[in-house]
Amino acid sequence: MKKAISLGVAAAMAATLLAGCGTAASSAAASSEAASTADSTTAESTATSEAAPSEAHEINTTDPIELTISWWGGDSRHEAYQKALEAFHEKYPNITVSPTYGAWSGWEEKQSTALAADQGSDVMQVNWNWLYQYSPTGEKFVDLREYSDIIDLSQWSDAAKNACIVADSLQAVPISMTGRIFYWNMNTFKQAGIEAVPTSYDDLIAAGKAFQEKLGDDYYPLAIGQYDRMILMTFYLESKYGKAWVENNECQYSEEEIVDGLNFIDSLEDNHVIPTRPTMIAAGFDSIDKSQEWIDGKYAGIFEWDSAPSKYQSALADNSGFTVGEEIKFGDKANGGFSKVSMGMAITKSCQHPVEAAALIDFLWNGEGAAIMGSECGIPASTAGLAAAQAADAVKPLVLEANTKVLAFVDMPLDPYFESSKLKDTTDGVYTDVFDGFSYGDYDAEEAAEILLDGVTSVLSANA
Repeated sequence: MKKAISLGVAAAMAATLLAGCGTAASSAAASSEAASTADSTTAESTATSEAAPSEAHEINTTDPIELTISWWGGDSRHEAYQKALEAFHEKYPNITVSPTYGAWSGWEEKQSTALAADQGSDVMQVNWNWLYQYSPTGEKFVDLREYSDIIDLSQWSDAAKNACIVADSLQAVPISMTGRIFYWNMNTFKQAGIEAVPTSYDDLIAAGKAFQEKLGDDYYPLAIGQYDRMILMTFYLESKYGKAWVENNECQYSEEEIVDGLNFIDSLEDNHVIPTRPTMIAAGFDSIDKSQEWIDGKYAGIFEWDSAPSKYQSALADNSGFTVGEEIKFGDKANGGFSKVSMGMAITKSCQHPVEAAALIDFLWNGEGAAIMGSECGIPASTAGLAAAQAADAVKPLVLEANTKVLAFVDMPLDPYFESSKLKDTTDGVYTDVFDGFSYGDYDAEEAAEILLDGVTSVLSANA
């Protein structure tokens, strides 16, 4: 979907700055630890002391300039971006920005093809792992430190910036930090006679039984896709065994331990907590928020990023019961789960106007645009951006509540290759093969564990 932005609207902004957010910084540090493990080049000194750009830059405010930008998300994010781009055009009438945007399903495949052909948008909303997967030597994205006289990089903590340094290049600025948490449609839970959100494995099992007995076979307390299952299994394993999924570029779990994790997921199916993959595939939808089962409340829970609740809440026919849940600790060895850079904003090396592209990034995340974007991409990692969003009352309480709970809970760093397309691709990725095959009965737990461990090890070895 493409639409040229040529209309101008006034945007309000408050320039009051906040002190840094301690939870976000500590979460960024965890993600940074994973980044430094995966990349042989240490970024600590380069991010801590911002180098001056090699040349001074000046934003062109007279000649006609065309930029492109791309992002993924739901309808509310699309609307926020478009309003922010209109405000940017009002500030710089000579710059026209043409956006490309859509849902996440199939998005990475399109963007990877564009990047391979050096045809990516000038400014790209990027997933954190893209820096490692598509630009491991810095070949696709600009080092934003070269434009530090345009982008105020001091608004991001060193730890957050370090997480985006790959091949000694600051290839993106982090938009936000994120992690996974549960959301519940408590209207449906109450119909099943349950008044409180699930806070334990036993609560989930009890909910599955209550939903089936009181509401019918079509009702489930939780719905999760293939990648969601992998993340939830990782939460379970890290909680029970007290070790990160990957450290020092090696999976820390044996096949026997992974079998335990797969059996955990299987127990959720067996106890009617989650629908089987055949059940979900037969429904024929691309994403849970688009399914009639979610819209009607038959699927009453999701396990999602803290930056993504809006599209699920707005999709419900009756969203009055949509609630942020609690993190569930599935064992006593650790708080399982991880945080990561939710997404970043990068400039492609094919961009013909990198100075103006840098001005757009600064506008969106440090300037007036931040007041418009609010928390549509998560809680802003930029100090100035967060201040502007809060002053404009544009931080959604739901997102803030979820983000606060996530960052206070999770213990583990995320390996950047956890999200490799070879693993998480929804068509032929390892996670899809394993969890669909296991749910269909094509693999038993031992076979699925072997395939999963071999696939993860292969990706890690290729990036050693």
